Amino acid sequence: MFRHLFKLIWNKKKENFLMITEMLVSFLVIFAVLSMTVFYYHNYRQPMGFDYEDVWVVNYSAPQSAQRGDSAMLFRQTIRQMLLSMPQIKKLSFAGSNVPFAMSTSNSNIDYNGKSVLANIYDSEISYASVLNMHLKEGRWFTQADEVSKYPPVVINEMTKEALFGKDQAVGKLIGKDNPLKVVGVVQNLKDKGDYQPVEYGMYKLMDTGSYHHASTILLKVQPGTDAAFEGKIFKQLSNAIGSSIEIEHLDKKLASKNKIFLVPAIIATIVAAFLIINVALGLFGVLWYNINKRRSEIGLRRAVGATGNSVSKQLVGEALMLSTFALIIGSFFAVQFPLLNVFDLPEGVYIIAMVLSILFIYFLVIICALYPGRQAAAIYPATALHED
Repeated sequence: MFRHLFKLIWNKKKENFLMITEMLVSFLVIFAVLSMTVFYYHNYRQPMGFDYEDVWVVNYSAPQSAQRGDSAMLFRQTIRQMLLSMPQIKKLSFAGSNVPFAMSTSNSNIDYNGKSVLANIYDSEISYASVLNMHLKEGRWFTQADEVSKYPPVVINEMTKEALFGKDQAVGKLIGKDNPLKVVGVVQNLKDKGDYQPVEYGMYKLMDTGSYHHASTILLKVQPGTDAAFEGKIFKQLSNAIGSSIEIEHLDKKLASKNKIFLVPAIIATIVAAFLIINVALGLFGVLWYNINKRRSEIGLRRAVGATGNSVSKQLVGEALMLSTFALIIGSFFAVQFPLLNVFDLPEGVYIIAMVLSILFIYFLVIICALYPGRQAAAIYPATALHED
């Protein structure tokens, strides 16, 4: 059966070359789109690692009189007391500008025993973890005793811990070369770049008097159901106290905006791929229909010598599947190079799943396009076909 189909295809190799090329291009495009889709879906399924509901972000510019030393500490203590006196605010924490879902980033290399990773650096306070409800995996979060410790304390996420320490204990180790930092805790990975972005290396540093001058962000944990009227009240009081521009954002809305930024390229790529698939499907359907009309005498002769309609239909569908198999063998060769060469820096499992889904999709598309023409071929009567010939 397969040898017979191969001979039929080989005898018409020039006519089938275009169809194989169309299937090959379709497979590669679908593979690229599905790789991105599978990658985004894999990231989406990962736990967020913190709570962003009812968390507001206040961005401000500190006055010149509160930029250095004791004046900066006094200024922030005044703002803290003013905000915590409001019953709608449960907790607050000053932080750097790279809070969850923000567009700003701050990163640096972290070294340990010959290993190095480029990690996001987060300036945080003792109350930072409780505001976001972060989950500790090892050790502890910062305490007031850390403010006078010999080595500056840091907390790293699980991803950084695995990269630097593997399965060894991370708590109590010193990282860094010139200015050693002491790891006091390990927290669960945070998806602070959005639902569809991968988790990144992260390290949290305790803010001190030297870092307060460039901290211009406040995280507020408010009571559930707090409305816009209270937001206006905060805006007015902070404007009177600080005397500069104030911006208040909600983390859930920032997450929605962040997700849209990463979904737009995926949607555009999906639309382009959909148009290509439709064109290929129409072309494949048209070629098979044309082949049936061109081979009416051959089909009629096969029916005359005893071939059933189902066998004729299966032959045409089998030829289409054989053509698609040739295209998929070539396409799989190129697809396998992606994980081997680490083209898009994605996990190997993403490429494998995308390749399997692409193969199944091409086979499904070919069967759908070949099924109706095959049925039409099965309905050809021998006498009619031979008479027309």
